[in-house]
Amino acid sequence: MSAKPGRPGRGGLEPGAGDPPPLVLPPALVAAMLDHARAEAPLEACGIVGGRQGQPVAFYPARNADRSPVRYTVDPEDQLRIFTTMEERGEELWAIFHSHPRSPAYPSATDVRYAYYPEAYYLIASLASEPPVLRAFRILEGTITEHPLVVHGGQASPRG
Repeated sequence: MSAKPGRPGRGGLEPGAGDPPPLVLPPALVAAMLDHARAEAPLEACGIVGGRQGQPVAFYPARNADRSPVRYTVDPEDQLRIFTTMEERGEELWAIFHSHPRSPAYPSATDVRYAYYPEAYYLIASLASEPPVLRAFRILEGTITEHPLVVHGGQASPRG
């Protein structure tokens, strides 16, 4: 792929006592991700969040090539199109999003095994309850670290 994933930012917030810093997500991005998850249910939904200067700026919904309620693979054509668009817009890979239609918003063993982008956050939305639950993680060499999320203001495109 021609896209060069960059380091995700930390929102300019300093961690306290070793805790991961909170990630700030604009409400429009959260709404777009949850809308996509609901539209794809009962299958897992997926997509990519592009960022600039360490901040999330656009959500790019993608097709789940697996068409499964328990696993996802971003469709390769969608991934190439999204990475090309992000590169043209000066964005880097900020996060990979997917939903868990019937299970908690926590990385499954499969999610951990296929976490190929250690520099990206992994955003997981659970539709198992209402309202849905959205959580953020980093997955590095099998180690899962949760990052708190804050939904707040911001100028971002809900869809790429």
